Amino acid sequence: MEKQPHKASALHEKDGISPPEIISPQAVHNIRTFRKKQPSAEELIQGILKGEISALSRAITMVESTQPDHLERANQIIAACLPYAEKSLRIGITGVPGVGKSTFIEAFGNYLTEQGKKVAVLAVDPSSSISHGSILGDKTRMESLVKNPKAYIRPSASGDTLGGVARKTRETITLCEAAGFDTIIIETVGVGQSETAVHSMVDFFLLLKIAGAGDELQGIKRGIMEMADAIVINKADGDNIKKARLAKTEFARALHLFPAQASGWQPSVQTCSALTGEGIAETWETIQKFVHHTQTNKSFTEKRSKQNQYWMLETIQEQLKNHFFENPEIKKLLDQNKEAVQTGKLSPFVAAQSLLDKYFKI
Repeated sequence: MEKQPHKASALHEKDGISPPEIISPQAVHNIRTFRKKQPSAEELIQGILKGEISALSRAITMVESTQPDHLERANQIIAACLPYAEKSLRIGITGVPGVGKSTFIEAFGNYLTEQGKKVAVLAVDPSSSISHGSILGDKTRMESLVKNPKAYIRPSASGDTLGGVARKTRETITLCEAAGFDTIIIETVGVGQSETAVHSMVDFFLLLKIAGAGDELQGIKRGIMEMADAIVINKADGDNIKKARLAKTEFARALHLFPAQASGWQPSVQTCSALTGEGIAETWETIQKFVHHTQTNKSFTEKRSKQNQYWMLETIQEQLKNHFFENPEIKKLLDQNKEAVQTGKLSPFVAAQSLLDKYFKI
């Protein structure tokens, strides 16, 4: 049988020339050297004061670190940045998951940059109580704001302290202010004690709600309502406009049942659509009225002074707790007491007291 000539397959790819190296060996060496090199505290301080985002991000990472040497450098950076802080307006934004916090913050942040503001968004992502992991997806959700040259978004894992907002967020505010950001927005995880923590570090506290979720009255919790300086009913668009207006009336009535704020400010309720931009400008007007009111009667500066005292005490408590649990002798006794409590040989209270007694004798 005559041998058939070989036919080239349509999928056959012709040999081409070898592609050039994308990056030179020297460039690879430079990148690796840069990554290994840890900038000094002084270098980071100078970078922050110049408004360099890379320096700011690296300093915040150092603040969030639990390594002792990082803590020492972080404290040095914060101390140097303090004289350049306290010059921003701090806005806390909270609301249950699904209320549209990220969409609202993106629309609000873009609006503020159009007004000439420099905006830093500190978004706290809830950490899993099981895996302790966090998605850190705020940069993905705020696609246009993350590209805005006048905005900076820093997602951080909440961890397990104070509902996700603790000393680290408070110090991050200082670094952002030193870097020239005049408006700081802090987004809470919307659960647990995070609202209380954020309220203790911001000037204006905004509560986002949505209509039609079945929680217009059930969702009115005295604590969060008393903390709010304004309530915004989000997603007031399309078929939801009528429901949003009804919710606005109900929340406005509820606000009048609460005692007046110490500053004399009367919280307001308004509707908004982060999707269309309706109500964003009005929200900013409300915040400006609040600032004018509280600065006129001096309650603005009084509140900040009390917040500074509060965070001093919180830091002492945190440092004492860390020092206690990091002590080698306490660690050893803690494991023994845990086992004794689990097997019923010791009550939790007796076990705790024995640990404390041991600690104070060390």
